[in-house]
Amino acid sequence: MAAVIDFTTVTGLFTGLADRHAGTDQVIMRFRDNQSKTWSDITWDEFRSDVDAMAGFLFAKGVRPGDRVAILSENRPEWAVTDMATQLLGGINVSLYTSLPPAQVEYIMRDSGAKIFLVSTRLQYKKAIEVFGSCPTLETLVTMSEPKGDLPDHVVLFNAAIAEGREAYSNQASDIQQLTGRVAPDDISALIYTSGTTGNPKGVMLTHRNFCENVKAALERIPFEIDDRHISFLPLSHSLERTAGYTAVLAYGGTINYAQSVDTIARDLMEIRPNVLLSVPRLYEKMYNAISKSFEEGSAIKRTICHWSVRSGKKYMAIVRSGKNPGILLRVKYLVATRLVFSKLHEKLGGQIRIAASGGAALPAEIGEFFMAAGVTIIEAYGLTETAPILTINPMDKPRFGTVGHVIGGVTIGIQSLESGEIIGQISGEDYPTELSTDAGEIVAKGPNIMLGYWNDEEATQEAITEDGWYHTGDVGRFDEGYLRITDRIKHMLVSAGGKNIYPGPIEDSLKTEPFIDQIIVVGEGREFLTALIVPDEEVVRSFAKENQLPGTTMHEILSDEKVESEVAGFLRTYSKNAAAHEKIRGFRFVPESFTVENSMMTPKMSLKRKVIEENYADLIEEMYAGVV
Repeated sequence: MAAVIDFTTVTGLFTGLADRHAGTDQVIMRFRDNQSKTWSDITWDEFRSDVDAMAGFLFAKGVRPGDRVAILSENRPEWAVTDMATQLLGGINVSLYTSLPPAQVEYIMRDSGAKIFLVSTRLQYKKAIEVFGSCPTLETLVTMSEPKGDLPDHVVLFNAAIAEGREAYSNQASDIQQLTGRVAPDDISALIYTSGTTGNPKGVMLTHRNFCENVKAALERIPFEIDDRHISFLPLSHSLERTAGYTAVLAYGGTINYAQSVDTIARDLMEIRPNVLLSVPRLYEKMYNAISKSFEEGSAIKRTICHWSVRSGKKYMAIVRSGKNPGILLRVKYLVATRLVFSKLHEKLGGQIRIAASGGAALPAEIGEFFMAAGVTIIEAYGLTETAPILTINPMDKPRFGTVGHVIGGVTIGIQSLESGEIIGQISGEDYPTELSTDAGEIVAKGPNIMLGYWNDEEATQEAITEDGWYHTGDVGRFDEGYLRITDRIKHMLVSAGGKNIYPGPIEDSLKTEPFIDQIIVVGEGREFLTALIVPDEEVVRSFAKENQLPGTTMHEILSDEKVESEVAGFLRTYSKNAAAHEKIRGFRFVPESFTVENSMMTPKMSLKRKVIEENYADLIEEMYAGVV
């Protein structure tokens, strides 16, 4: 669908929509009140009033075009209010992941040169206070939560800032509106710091044009509807939620519903009953594994019903999507399958999901096929922070799981040979659809959504973007009859002792849907064969131990039992039977803790920090290769 208004800047989108909905009581946002336990509405008039007030406050504090305003907060209305107020002044939003430790918060504050710092909870306030004195450009700290004790002179409560800002705006409205009118498409709208697996994060400079053109191109491919309910829980500090779950929702006229937290998603889905769900694969994997587990642990009849339902669902949806009539018998089978199996999935999703999208990481094909059989097609998209972020989207009517779909409008994607450096094939979004197939190579991209560059890092910018405009994604992929298929990250590639190039990502994706495996990392750089470090699914393992009457009580004791090891070894043997010789996994070890952001083994984007993990478990890895010369 097209956007409800035309726009070329985020500022223009906001002011245009606020004018359009003035006096209509149109709801734009909803949040859950912690005290009343009920959902509260925010209308466009209320939103605009608070945005203007915050703009007045920021203006009074000296924020002018190009100045940076930093936000360290979970998804909530105050984030949107502060962002839009910053945009009205021509300022630059610098958003931080709430999971970042103080040292990284300090680095980003110093690198960005932020002037104002907005934080949410007392935990985030504590981080801000700790680093404030080390950040010479910081002048004011705004906190949404009231800290204990007296406030330092440089700290202002959010509600007090809004109150001050209302008066300031009434006195300076003309000056603020002049700044708003000067915001141009090529002005920087946001600095989004990459959560790289090595080194310090880089500030990606994204312009108003980057965001706006990306949103409009995405809306051409996804059939959103006015008043669609979106549930917002992916971090707004990441470009996926910022573009697709925030700017795009405003543009198509939807409603943003802020989940209370990542931990309350299951409850919030039931209460919000969204039409649109934007998630990373992890949520879909957890739902799939929970449903599979409930049937696999049941009787033989229950397992048979589950497998029959999935087969019937896949056959039914394939015929429906081809435009043919599935016939009465298959329709009845599908209705029975929905009632016995798929209804459980619909219930977990709130019962009204019309569009489910996935991004940020590869979605295992098995997950996509299961959801489609259940009548919920997951649209997988691909992109990077540097591309604002969307480059490709799988079509809803003809998704091809295991790929990331077709190139979107305005964007051109090329496949560059890893050997010669030549472009061996390219597709423009205007060529959609096309049947081009190519060999694998690095994915490179051009388009109006490509970043301006990296903040304060001209060398990294020149390495990423060539003189003729190609952005190097660092991902390896190929075109498969017009669909883009991702192989892995170039930097993740393993080179075996025999000189074979191996990409671990697809191997990990194929194994992490196994019920015993919660997380997995494949290792083998410079080795004779591949091995794996596995984080087990504790619930599944304990259930298996109880069912088989294993003697251990702690996870360490249970995982040491040969029956558990044999069960997991069986999964790996099944995989290895069909794998190439150099991609077989010939050993594994369980690790005692999950890979998380908190223990520095994952990035805030939920990517594995492979080097850190391998360093932490070097002893276990060496055990698996003991005796190999």
